[in-house]
Amino acid sequence: MVVYFYWGEDDFAIEKAVALVRDRVLDPLWTSFNYTVLPPDLPDAPIQALNQVMTPPFGAGGRLVWLANTTLCQQCSDNVLSELVRTLPVIPENSFLLLTSSHKPDERLKSTKILKKFAQFQEFPLIPPWKTELLVQSVTQAAQTLGVKLTPKSVEMLAESVGNDTRLLHNELEKLRLYAQGSNQALDTDAVAQLVQNTTQNSLQLAAAIRTGDTARASAILTDIINACEPPLRIVATLIGQFRTWLWVKLMIENGERNSQVIAKAAEIGNPNRIYYLQKEIQSVSVQQLIASLPILLDLEVSLKQGASEMSALQTKVIELCQVCRGT
Repeated sequence: MVVYFYWGEDDFAIEKAVALVRDRVLDPLWTSFNYTVLPPDLPDAPIQALNQVMTPPFGAGGRLVWLANTTLCQQCSDNVLSELVRTLPVIPENSFLLLTSSHKPDERLKSTKILKKFAQFQEFPLIPPWKTELLVQSVTQAAQTLGVKLTPKSVEMLAESVGNDTRLLHNELEKLRLYAQGSNQALDTDAVAQLVQNTTQNSLQLAAAIRTGDTARASAILTDIINACEPPLRIVATLIGQFRTWLWVKLMIENGERNSQVIAKAAEIGNPNRIYYLQKEIQSVSVQQLIASLPILLDLEVSLKQGASEMSALQTKVIELCQVCRGT
């Protein structure tokens, strides 16, 4: 396969995948001759990419043309589509075309359909912040790859600290790896707390404070999250996911379901053991309160997407949510 299409929100994972392709295709001595990166703001970037990929490589190794942040699978003019149809089937074996995008390809477009015939598509999604078991797995896998030994508790702490930010995870693990160099002991939570900076507040803690109706704590956590440059829409996405999970679990329990596996499947929770803890979390909140919270969160999401003042909108809705969960 000489054409690759990488897409998704995890830009760091995409960067690593691009680096792997680059290292595999290019000869280091001939990189400057055979490696071309075409940014999205370049006029006729797709046409240039297709022309470049048809040019034989110089010297040793292959040729790699990277069409970065492309919108070919969201919109495509007729002349670019014609070039795709003409060029993709005849790309030389030692030339490689790499396309990346943060957006999901539109399966209805002719450009997507023709690329599907000749390209290897791979998605790089971000793990939803509320899926803690997947975040823990991600930390475990990344630590093993980098050779960092962590205790189970420190894995959980690191997952809570970095969330689904894979770039931050890699940076923090590199720091921990250097700290532990020459030692065979697994790093405990004390070491992680000392070295990992982002161990303060996250959106799940904000959800927990809202659930208990603690307006002062929720407002303080929100301020910390915003100061840490967490995107507001990501905060809202986490809150919506967490409140939906709580609602599903509460509904199932109140309907008499006691099987953790059945509840976990309905709530899309990977680890049924979490149901025990979720049950405890929602003991003091009613189904009606959880249902009433979702329209507020969805309204907040719409407001942010329409350009509302981020901090003001978040603060207002967090206070409103706390009042709902307090029953006032």
